[in-house]
Amino acid sequence: MIKYLMYQKNPASHYVYVDMFVDAIAQDSVQLQLPAWRPGRYELGNFAKNIKKVDVFNEKNEVLSYHKLNKDLWEVDTKGQSSIKITYSYYAAELNAGACFADTTQIYMNPVHCCMYVVGRMNEEHRIELTIPENYKLVCSLKKEKNTLIAKNFDELVDSPFVASEKIKSDFYEINNIKFNIHFIGECKPDFKQIKEHFSAFTKKQIEFWKDFTTDEYHFIFQVLPFKFYHGVEHVKNTVIAIGPGYGINSGKTYNDVLGVSCHELFHSWNIKTIRPIEMLPYDYTKENYAKTGYVYEGFTTYYGDKLLLSSDVFTQQQYFETLQERLTKHFHNYGRYNLSVADSSWENWLDGYVPGAPYRKTSIYDEGSLIAFMLDVKILQATQNKKALRDVCVLLYERFGKMGIGYSEENIIELVNEVSGKDLSTFIKSYVYSPQDFETELKACFDYIGLEMLKENNHHDCEHKFGFKIMEAGVHSKVTLVAPYSPAWKSGLFAGDDILAVNNIILKDNFSHWLHYFNDKDEVTFTVNSADQLKTIVLQKDKKGNTYFFTPLLKVKEPVNERYNVNFMAWKAL
Repeated sequence: MIKYLMYQKNPASHYVYVDMFVDAIAQDSVQLQLPAWRPGRYELGNFAKNIKKVDVFNEKNEVLSYHKLNKDLWEVDTKGQSSIKITYSYYAAELNAGACFADTTQIYMNPVHCCMYVVGRMNEEHRIELTIPENYKLVCSLKKEKNTLIAKNFDELVDSPFVASEKIKSDFYEINNIKFNIHFIGECKPDFKQIKEHFSAFTKKQIEFWKDFTTDEYHFIFQVLPFKFYHGVEHVKNTVIAIGPGYGINSGKTYNDVLGVSCHELFHSWNIKTIRPIEMLPYDYTKENYAKTGYVYEGFTTYYGDKLLLSSDVFTQQQYFETLQERLTKHFHNYGRYNLSVADSSWENWLDGYVPGAPYRKTSIYDEGSLIAFMLDVKILQATQNKKALRDVCVLLYERFGKMGIGYSEENIIELVNEVSGKDLSTFIKSYVYSPQDFETELKACFDYIGLEMLKENNHHDCEHKFGFKIMEAGVHSKVTLVAPYSPAWKSGLFAGDDILAVNNIILKDNFSHWLHYFNDKDEVTFTVNSADQLKTIVLQKDKKGNTYFFTPLLKVKEPVNERYNVNFMAWKAL
């Protein structure tokens, strides 16, 4: 058994102290590995940067020597020792859905960040004993004995974040005798009646989708922030969701975000936590786990995280359309679709998957992946006269791979799609998964089958629609974030990172859009720009051919509505 004792000395410092105990040592040396990344975030986390002062002691409390083999691997000289204690502190000052945060109000830890493991002994029982105030409530999906958390192995330990605080608001609901717990930490007034009604609906629909559930109890853990925030991380028996602002969690866009991310993360309990690509079974915590199937483990999940809210009647049809339109907008505004396939973007997610990165470089396993899932769903419906859908592919993945503890390959996905559809869809997958591709033509055909049409509305931002560049407000100025290739902005020499200071010699004071619209009647407009700390004058001319940029996709039901479209739509909506 491996044991950790965690405690605070000065809660305001954000440091959590860890005493790790290793017994039954039979080797002359022991290697201690801290994970380099966490499942659910496909980039290196380098958590060792938060580790302070590692010391190792024997049973007599004598100091033992060690040395680091790399950034997160320690080797301890244990010759003649039967047990050792390793002490260190972890700086827990990042509050989101996948990190660690400890202060005077809570201790929130993801063990994957801060728990070393003994190389070769990951399959042993692991325990965390917490020293916390008596009035603190401890929330975790692990088995508990008072303030001790018990995991059957290291994998279960690091898949089980925990939070301890006096200020935790909790409730629960049950579906099929499975208890689903809901916990809120942070300033908020959750409407549990509404939340449980909607969560019950999409949970029931997901269990219907998969035909069973992955565990006997589940926890939704919400870290509520005072500002706009959106982040979720999946685990088998729980999810942590960071959301904000706290005053808005019961209505409007923020509540829709609560529903969307919760449905998404619950779906992950099956897809990626139980059903995994072969490259991630088992997880290798020491390095990148490259895989080209991100469109399956994130794309399918994004698609169904949205769609099952519609299928369960939690979302209205219009709410779902608005969500899907956001996915469409991200695709059509991303010129990386011409440069890097979704499969290759999955592989390279480890480089820059969670930051804007170099312009036009890559696509998204989440957004493009979800659109691929939609198209596959419709194409399978078409091929089977609405008798089967992408859901049948997911269920076979669960039955043949997830439940069997077998990782699936890229080829397995293609084989299952072809098996379910009764048609060879390899060419479609090659074109849309493995090749850089614009999805417009195929998307329109799929929308048509279910009685929808995608319209191209003019973007209401003049800078995007007429000149081909996007901005974000940066104080009184406006910062360019993206320029469409071969647009007037591109040709003028305006590029991402430039700060626009003036329009036609008028100094901007948080009013760029107003002044650009004011000069709408001019054929050209002059910007004064700070580009890499150099002042430049840039002249933009309207496109003489009338080309426009960054259109807004809009979904509508085709008119007149006929029975064939209605039958197809209802078959698609069902699951």
